[in-house]
Amino acid sequence: MELRQVRAFVTIVDEGHVGRAAERLHVTQPTLSRQVAALERAVGVPLFDRRGRALTLTPAGAVFEPGARDLVRRSDDLVVSARRAHRGELGVLRIGFVQSATFAALPSMLRAFREAWPSVRVEVTAMTTLRQVSALADDALDVGLLRPPVRDDLSLRTLSRDPLVVALPGGHRLSRRRRVSLAELADEPFVLYGRESGPAVHDTIVGFCRDAGFSPRIVQEAVDVQTIVALVAANLGVSLLIAPTPQTDSSVVFRPVAEDLPPWEMALAWSRGNQSPVLARLLETVG
Repeated sequence: MELRQVRAFVTIVDEGHVGRAAERLHVTQPTLSRQVAALERAVGVPLFDRRGRALTLTPAGAVFEPGARDLVRRSDDLVVSARRAHRGELGVLRIGFVQSATFAALPSMLRAFREAWPSVRVEVTAMTTLRQVSALADDALDVGLLRPPVRDDLSLRTLSRDPLVVALPGGHRLSRRRRVSLAELADEPFVLYGRESGPAVHDTIVGFCRDAGFSPRIVQEAVDVQTIVALVAANLGVSLLIAPTPQTDSSVVFRPVAEDLPPWEMALAWSRGNQSPVLARLLETVG
């Protein structure tokens, strides 16, 4: 039993006439008759009663019709879905993101993408930059929101350049300053990102402090910015964070760094070999 034979059967039922059905399917009437005859041989019973002038269904044909219609409909839906997937209108987009992306870059990007391509399923996973680079190489992610630098075999598109800010407990002696220099933090206890979760960020921040004349006295490390902010709020120490930062009450105050430090890039990264149409739609949406 072939799909074209089932389609011929359904079309004849719809038209009630072999000639009109043949015109609709753009085949000759003998060709359509042969297709229906072949279908009946495959099923093993007659589907049309040909004894009278009117073309009617046999009892077997009447039972066969609903399933035949469903088969034709599902085959048409499959064709449409395949074409939409080829255009990137359907499918799955796997996104990794560093936590600092949740405050601006990630929600902005997802909102625009969902508005443009609502039928694409989006899967998001929080990952450090190092884990994202590995996942992109293993084709476990389509795209990452991360902090460069990364490997040269990844394509990058910069989304923002974010400054470093000082996080202070509410009521701290420096909290009334409009800007805070790194040297003024020399005697403060620090809460910082753990090096194992992000060596580039950790080492760069420590390097900035050393350039300012001191090594930070790190009393606590954490893997995410929310934990760091919570520890600063608990007065365990101060911190240096990449903006944007989470919204908080007065228990934590954020101030710009007085020094003219290079900003931190937030970038989209993807494998150059990834030919996913859905990824192409995301890159078009982000612009």
